[in-house]
Amino acid sequence: MAVFAVTYRYADDTARLDEHRPSHRAFLRGLHEQGRLRLSGPTDSGATALIIMEADSAEAVETDLDQDPFRLEGLIAERTVQPWTIVIGSLDTE
Repeated sequence: MAVFAVTYRYADDTARLDEHRPSHRAFLRGLHEQGRLRLSGPTDSGATALIIMEADSAEAVETDLDQDPFRLEGLIAERTVQPWTIVIGSLDTE
């Protein structure tokens, strides 16, 4: 499995983001429980987020995240998926 860094830039619609945040987080928790999402969270600005995923390909990551309620509601203004090489440290939990 490869590691991918995903960035979201949220739409400028705070009310709708707040409305759909519980389902967005439940969706991401599901990916985490399945072992595909390793880490996620918003940046300090709140306008963007970083998601670290493990998958066989960038396309697999995109397919997983296409079902994010934020995306389905049009609340992701931009999404990037890039392979990420860990040089120092580890995502291992053991």
